[in-house]
Amino acid sequence: MTCMECGRGLVGFTVPEDLREYLPENASAAAVCLSCLTLQPPTEETPTPKDPDLTQVSESLTDDPDVAIPMVIAVGLLESLALNRPKIERLIERIEREGVDPMLVLEDLANDPSLNPAIDLVGRRRQLQQLLDA
Repeated sequence: MTCMECGRGLVGFTVPEDLREYLPENASAAAVCLSCLTLQPPTEETPTPKDPDLTQVSESLTDDPDVAIPMVIAVGLLESLALNRPKIERLIERIEREGVDPMLVLEDLANDPSLNPAIDLVGRRRQLQQLLDA
């Protein structure tokens, strides 16, 4: 149950069917690192509940899996903003429809002292905002 990137712990979750298209091979489960926020396949030892508590990752994430799961997937896709732009835009729209400001969540994640994101969330947030405003 450790991250392939940084060796820290993972939180696993079941990916709802309507979100599987955003993951490689339409994965039915995924895991997110408690430190670097890297999205990866869960290990055999990683539990993948349908209603995960993703606030374990950061209090910036809501306890509502209908918002937290797409947010975590969007953060994972930010690793390659250019390649994943259409997917990220659809996830951002979905999160906004749930009444959550995903750009604020990204800002909060970037400022969370307990996290050490593998990507520059401040820079990616700025780039994403520019793409969305275009």
